[in-house]
Amino acid sequence: MDAFKGKFPHIPERISRLGELACNLWWSWHPEARAIFHMLAGNGSEFRTYNPVKLLRELEGSVLEAAAKDSRFLRHYDAVMARFDAEMDTYSSWFYSRVADPRMLQIAYFSAEYGLHHSLPFYAGGLGFLAGDFLKECSDLGVPVVGVGFMYPEGYLHQKLSTDGWQLGESEMLDREKAPICHVLDKNGQPLVIKVPIAELPVYFEVWKAQVGRVTLYLMDTDIEGNDPWNRGMSARLYIGDPEQRLVQEILLGIGGTQILNALGIKHSILHLNEGHSAFAILERIREKVEKGLSFRDASEQVKATTVFTTHTPVPAGHDVFPFGLMDKYFGSYIPLLELDRDSFYALGVNPKDPTAGFNMTAFALRMSAYCNCVSKKHEEVTRKMWQHLWPELPEDKVPIDYITNGVHLPTWIDSRTSALFNKYLGPNWLDDHDNQSIWQLVDDIPDIELWRTHRLLKMIMIAYIQERARQRWLDDHADPNIIMASGVMLDPNALTIGFARRFATYKRAALLLQDTERLKGILNNQNKPVQIIFAGKAHPSDNSGKLLIQQVFNAAKDQSFGGRIAFVEDYDEEIAQYLVQGVDLWLNNPLPPFEASGTSGMKAEINGTPQLSVLDGWWIEGFNGKNGWAFDGNGSDNGDSRDAEELYGILEKEIVPLYYEKDEAGVPHGWVRVMKESIKSTAPAFSSRRMVKEYALKFYQSALRSANGIKP
Repeated sequence: MDAFKGKFPHIPERISRLGELACNLWWSWHPEARAIFHMLAGNGSEFRTYNPVKLLRELEGSVLEAAAKDSRFLRHYDAVMARFDAEMDTYSSWFYSRVADPRMLQIAYFSAEYGLHHSLPFYAGGLGFLAGDFLKECSDLGVPVVGVGFMYPEGYLHQKLSTDGWQLGESEMLDREKAPICHVLDKNGQPLVIKVPIAELPVYFEVWKAQVGRVTLYLMDTDIEGNDPWNRGMSARLYIGDPEQRLVQEILLGIGGTQILNALGIKHSILHLNEGHSAFAILERIREKVEKGLSFRDASEQVKATTVFTTHTPVPAGHDVFPFGLMDKYFGSYIPLLELDRDSFYALGVNPKDPTAGFNMTAFALRMSAYCNCVSKKHEEVTRKMWQHLWPELPEDKVPIDYITNGVHLPTWIDSRTSALFNKYLGPNWLDDHDNQSIWQLVDDIPDIELWRTHRLLKMIMIAYIQERARQRWLDDHADPNIIMASGVMLDPNALTIGFARRFATYKRAALLLQDTERLKGILNNQNKPVQIIFAGKAHPSDNSGKLLIQQVFNAAKDQSFGGRIAFVEDYDEEIAQYLVQGVDLWLNNPLPPFEASGTSGMKAEINGTPQLSVLDGWWIEGFNGKNGWAFDGNGSDNGDSRDAEELYGILEKEIVPLYYEKDEAGVPHGWVRVMKESIKSTAPAFSSRRMVKEYALKFYQSALRSANGIKP
C-alpha cells in the first residue's frame, strides 16, 4: 500500500485506494473499474489512452478532492472496491475448490513477452497476448501463478511508414512513473537490485512488478547505473537481433528470473516455460539442487518432473540456436556448478538433425520437461513430426508431446456493448461460467436487429477511431498526404469490411488478396455491394521480406484505382486490435500451412460475432463447423498462392458478399447474422482462456504438484 501512496501522494484518504486499483491491471478487464476513472476524467478526452496511472498523476488535486466528497462517485468507488476485494480472495476461487490449496503450490510462469495492455508495451504479437490472457485467466480462476519477464522501456517497435511505404522503427521511452508498474523494494526500502554473473562482467537489474488481479508479474530492467552501456540496453527492447545480446537476454530471463523469486522468498513447485526463450531457468533450478547435495541426475529428474514447456513455433527458423563457442564464453564457469563435463552439458541442447549448429533451446526444453505441449491439435501433429528424432525409439504418435489449444480472455476482448447484450439474453451470470457450452445456446434468443445494431455501432466507432488516428498523424507529424489517404480516412461504414491484422511475416501471406489486382478491384469497387479491407501489422525490424509486404499493401492502399477501399493502419498494438476484432465484418487469415501454430486473433473476432475466412490451419481446423465462417485448404503447393487467391476471390464473390448484402427492409442481413451467432456460440466457450487454463491445471499442474510433493503417479 505504501508504494501506491508514494506514487500518488495527493489522493485524499477517503479514496486513497484509487492508486492501488490504478496499479492493478484488474481494471483493464472490468468495465465498472474503468468507469470510475472515466468519471474522474470528465469528458474523457484526458483518458484517451486508458491509462489510469497517468490520469491520476496528471489530475489536479481539486478534482480528486471534489470526487472524495461526491456521493455519486463514492457509491461507484465503494462498489468497485468491494468487488475488487472479493476477487482478490484466493480461497473463493475455482483452483482452490477443484485442484489444490494454493498455499501448497506456486507456479512460476516465464515468458519473454506479455501483452496485457497497451500502456505496458512489453509484447510483439500473439505470443505476448497469449501470455497476458493466461495471467488474467489465472487471476480469475485463482491459479497461484507468479509471472517473470522483462520490463522493456523501449517496447518492441513503434511503426511509422515512409512516403514510399517502407516500415520505419521509432523508439519511445516508457515513462515508468506513469505506467501501471511499481518498483520492488528491498528490506531497506530501496529498489531491489539483483546481480547475475555473466562472463567477465556481472549484469545488474532492478525489479519492477505489474499486478494482474491476483497474479504478480515481476519484470527485469537493466537500464541502471551499475551496468556498462552495453548491458544497460540489454532489456531495452524485445528480441534483440545480435546473437550474443540475445543469448545474454535469455540468460537473464531464465537465470536472473529465478534469482528474483529466490530474493523474494517465493518458492515455486512448478516451472512453466512459455516458449524456449526462458529455458535456462531449468538449469538454474538444477544448479540449486546440486548445490544442496543432489547429483545432477537426481536434480534433473526432480526438475523435469515439475516442468511444463509450451512451444508455439512450427517454423524452424523460430527456434533459438546459440553457437557452442558463444555458449562457452557465457557458460564456461557455470557448467562445473552442475557437476557436468562440457560434452554432457551440450548434449542436452543438441538437435540430432543438425548437431554442429549449436545449443538449441527448444531441443533442450523438450528433453528437460515432463510436460510438453503444443497450442493446437494440428500443431501437435506438426511438432511431433518435427522433433520425433529426439525419441528415435518411439513411433510418431507416441512422442511425448501433447496439445492444449490456445484460448482468449473473454472479459478483455469482448466489447462492453456486446457484453450488455449477453447480460440481457444469456443472464447476468454468464461470465462466471462462460466455458459452459449450454449457456451460449441462448445467443439464438438475441433478436437479429439488436445484434446487428450493436455490431454496426462498433463498426462506426472503429472507423471513427482510425480516422482520428490519421488526423492526429497529419497534425502531429505533418505526414505526407499519401500516407494519410492510405491510412483509412476514406473508410465507408456501409461497405463490407474485411480485417487483416497480424505480424507481417512472409508465411502469413498478407498480400495474397493482391494476386489478381484487376479481379480484386472488381470486388472492392462494386457500386451496389462495395467491399473494403483494413490491414495492420508490423514486420520484425530485421525482416526485410516482411517490410516489402507492408510496402506492397501500402502501394495498393494509395492506388486511386482501388477507390480508397484498402487501408493500412500504422503501429498495430493491443488498442487497435480491440477496435478491429470488434468492428470489422469479416476476419481474414490466410497463412501458408502448416505454419500457423494456433492463431488467436480469429478467436477474438469470432467471440464478438465477426466471422472468419481462414485457411484450415491452426485452431481453425478445430473451430470451423461449416456454419460459423468460411474455410479453404490453402495448401500452398506449386502455384499455391495463385490457386489460393483464386479460391479466396470465389468465396468472396459467390458466398460472402451476396450473403452480407441480402438485407430486409430494416437493413438487417438475417443470413449474415445467423453466421455471427454461430461464430459466438461455437467459439466463446471452446476457445476461451478459461477452458485453456483449466486444461493446464487439470492435465499438467495437478500431476506436477504430486511430483513436487513426492507422490508417485
